[in-house]
Amino acid sequence: MILDKETAKKTAELLLQIKAIKLDPQEPFTWASGWKSPIYCDNRIVLSYPPIRNFIRENMAKSVEELYGKPDVIAGVATGAIGIGMLVAEYLGLPFVYVRPEPKKHGRQNQIEGYLETGQNVVVIEDLISTGKSSLNAVKALKKAGANVKGMLAIFSYGFDVAKENIDSEELQVNVLSNYDNLVDQAYQTNYLNKEEAETLKRWRLDPANWSPK
Repeated sequence: MILDKETAKKTAELLLQIKAIKLDPQEPFTWASGWKSPIYCDNRIVLSYPPIRNFIRENMAKSVEELYGKPDVIAGVATGAIGIGMLVAEYLGLPFVYVRPEPKKHGRQNQIEGYLETGQNVVVIEDLISTGKSSLNAVKALKKAGANVKGMLAIFSYGFDVAKENIDSEELQVNVLSNYDNLVDQAYQTNYLNKEEAETLKRWRLDPANWSPK
C-alpha cells in the first residue's frame, strides 16, 4: 500500500531523475531470475544524492512512526537496504540491525548483525520489493530471533501478484513510498515514456516471466 499519492508521485519522479530506475522497453534488461524486463531498479543510487537521500529518509522515518508507532529497533535487509535503513534509524534515534540472506559460514554464523533483544518491536526497511521472498526471509529470521516484527516499509514495489500472496501468507503489514503504477504514470506524464512504451510496461507487469519485447 502506498502512503499517499503525492509522496508516491514525488518518489517516482526523483528515482527517475537520478536513474535509480531505468526504463528501456526496446532493449530490455535481464534479471538474475532470467526474466527479460523493460525496467531495472537500483535504489542504492539514492545514497549518492544528499537531497534525495534526505527526502527518502525523512518520509520513511515519519511513516514508520505514523504506521507502526516508534519501534525499539530498525532492521535493514541486506544489502540494498542497509544504507537507507541506517539513515532511518539515525533520524529516529533508534538502534539498527541488518539481516543477511543467510547465516555467515564462519565466526558466530550470524544472520542478524547488530544487537537485538528477544521481544523487541522491529520495523523492517527494504529498498525494493519484487517477489517479496528476500524481504520475508529477513522477517522470518527476525521472528526466529524473538523479535516482534511490526511491519515493513519499502521505497518501491513492483506490485507483483506473487509478492502480495507471499506477504499475505505471513500476515505482514507492508507499505511503500511508491509503486509501479505510479512510476509508469509519472514517466508518461513527464515524457520519459511515450504512450506505446507505457502500455508495454503495463503489459510486462501482468506476466513478467513470459514477457518478450517482440
